[in-house]
Amino acid sequence: MLVEVALPIPLARTFTYRIEQAVAEGTRVRVPFSGRKLVGWVVGEAAPARELKRLRDVERVLDDEPSVPADVLRLCRWIADYYITPLGVVLRGALPAVLSDTGRSDPPVKTRRVLRIARELPTLTLRDETFGRAHRQRECYEVLEAMGGRADAAHLADALGFSAPVLRALVEKGVAEIVDERTERDPLADMDPGEPVHHAPTAAQTAALAALFEAAHRGPVDGEAMTTTSGRSATDAPGAAPFLLHGVTGSGKTLVYIELLREVVERQGRGAIVLVPEIALTPQTVSRFRAEFGDVVAVLHSALSDGERYDAWLALREGRRRIAIGARSAIFAPVRDLGAIIVDEEHEASYKQSEAPRYHAREVAVVRAAAAGAVCVLGSATPALESWHNAQRGKFRLLQLTERVEGRPLPPVQLVDLRAERKADQKSAIPRNRPLIIADSLIDALNDRLLRREQSILLLNRRGYATFVQCRGCGHVWHCEQCNVSLTYHRGRKRLVCHYCLHEEAPPSLCSECRSEDLAFRGIGTEQVEREIADLFPNARIARMDVDTTSAKWSHHEILERVRTGEIDILLGTQMIAKGLDFPNVTLVGVVNADVAMNLPDFRASERTFQLLTQVAGRAGRGPRGGSVLIQTALPQHYAIQSALAHDFVAFAERELDERAEPEYPPHTRLVNIVVSGTDERAVQDAVDQLAGSVLALLQQHNAQERVVLTGPAPCPIDRIRGRWRWHFLLRSRSASTLGAVCRRIQTEGDIKPGRAELRMIIDRDPVSLL
Repeated sequence: MLVEVALPIPLARTFTYRIEQAVAEGTRVRVPFSGRKLVGWVVGEAAPARELKRLRDVERVLDDEPSVPADVLRLCRWIADYYITPLGVVLRGALPAVLSDTGRSDPPVKTRRVLRIARELPTLTLRDETFGRAHRQRECYEVLEAMGGRADAAHLADALGFSAPVLRALVEKGVAEIVDERTERDPLADMDPGEPVHHAPTAAQTAALAALFEAAHRGPVDGEAMTTTSGRSATDAPGAAPFLLHGVTGSGKTLVYIELLREVVERQGRGAIVLVPEIALTPQTVSRFRAEFGDVVAVLHSALSDGERYDAWLALREGRRRIAIGARSAIFAPVRDLGAIIVDEEHEASYKQSEAPRYHAREVAVVRAAAAGAVCVLGSATPALESWHNAQRGKFRLLQLTERVEGRPLPPVQLVDLRAERKADQKSAIPRNRPLIIADSLIDALNDRLLRREQSILLLNRRGYATFVQCRGCGHVWHCEQCNVSLTYHRGRKRLVCHYCLHEEAPPSLCSECRSEDLAFRGIGTEQVEREIADLFPNARIARMDVDTTSAKWSHHEILERVRTGEIDILLGTQMIAKGLDFPNVTLVGVVNADVAMNLPDFRASERTFQLLTQVAGRAGRGPRGGSVLIQTALPQHYAIQSALAHDFVAFAERELDERAEPEYPPHTRLVNIVVSGTDERAVQDAVDQLAGSVLALLQQHNAQERVVLTGPAPCPIDRIRGRWRWHFLLRSRSASTLGAVCRRIQTEGDIKPGRAELRMIIDRDPVSLL
């Protein structure tokens, strides 16, 4: 028979192969392709071919049963269609990496040698007189009986001292047998989850749960949400409307999640997926769910080894575990009889995949839940403007938790005007001998917390020591040779580092342009703040949490555990400390510079600033001692800052929606970012001009200039990364299906030939950043 095989290559088509046996859709096969061996997936039968002699054969079927369940395959088809990505590329991203490894014939199963009592015992047993001299054999047999008839052979030898000849004698006499059994690699198996934390739901939580429980009793809709090939978006798909759970920080959204899972998993016997931002996937977070639901929880985490991820995936597919907790890619988890999908901190940009397939896990969650008849909950204190807009239009059902649990107040927020601080410094009779990093009011607040044995959090969303190095003589700034960005100085490593391509070089001692030795290290990063705090408070116990300090496995957990146990007085870090942390003894949050992202050339800059400030402010005052927040800013009157000052998401959302009305940006319109890159700037510019011209011609041909608006082309805000020049243009339309149709024409007809400039084209639908 002939089958269509999807291959993980950047070609928007499937390929026909001959196969000698019938195989189900979703089955992995190894096939020859262009002189290579590739792992692909059977996605259907192929139509009869005229030239059978030119067809090639499937070399090997790799699955006994499909590695891609039917519902996940339908989901991948929708992603391929909506995000304009080859189906094979989507399928590769949906599975553990080891399942698309062409160097492996079989998955990396871990086994252990087990000694077990023989199923059919011989007439002779260890209690017969002929065994009178075999005391150790008899003892070993009795241990086996006491351990339920089976034991790990290594444990018997290493821990209990039974030698290999003893074990072998039992096998030779027929009273026991040694078998290889598959064992599950669970890095969290030895972690003590602690005791479940039970709280009586508040009135608002009770009302939210009533709506969710009612929705949980609806049935599936037979995959209708994923049968479309018209390029419809998640919110246009049929099925029950998802819920947007808007709850202020500390309002108890996690309790709502847990009670919903208890209803779906324990009472209804269905499965569930819980998505959290990658940085929130610490054992602390996982412990909360494992304390409630025990071993039915499987964790999918980038810090796990390939084998650990495969074992968790397999346990879900086989139904041994029913709750998948993970970051973005966990949305593909093969959970059986899916009853609920929860997307915590749904506003997080990390839910958008930055490489093909460029899907957004929040949107995929909505589609998968609708198809499965599952409840979909999107939770956040600062929802994405798209989600809020959908709730206002009735496409999402809005649930609100407007108060913190136990009636605790939201922490008061105080603004520190850095402009006024600098003017005061200039007029002061005692000049400051170092850059203004921590204002006096924040220094006093930190000192007060140290005296009271309380904890503080400091946020600066910029790592390194200094953001750039500049010659005072001629103004020269050190830039990355491969990227048009300045190099960041990392003092601990004594290196200049590019945060895009990771190029490193030694810091200069004199200017390469004018030979001056008068060099300035300008801008402030977390390393410099750490040094400042250590100088100001030499007895304080300080921990820094950023990419540089958390590269090791579970390093997030180790730092946060020290905060939890009171070993840390001041936790300093980037955005990874701004969410998901619940430490009752944290009574102060300080934001060193609220304006880091405000002026970036991106339409979401204000939204990201508001979200970050509101989220980090929510880390304060979660215990009985209360708390307060100090925000240092040079833009105190900006509406994002003022809204964060008042903890007022609704006011911010209304203003930001007005700002995006003209020119139109999401959520008022759909957006696609078309990026062309290459090693030669002129070739890139010519290629993007030609592509944009052909798109305009296509729109004119179909009288679609008003339905789809093209803006550009122009250089990307960061116009060179990793040696590749980048130009782009934007497509806007209120019709998702029309925009999808245009993008598919670009994918199939866009005349971008690699050539000497190694030209590439990217179609990024619903981008979260235009940088």
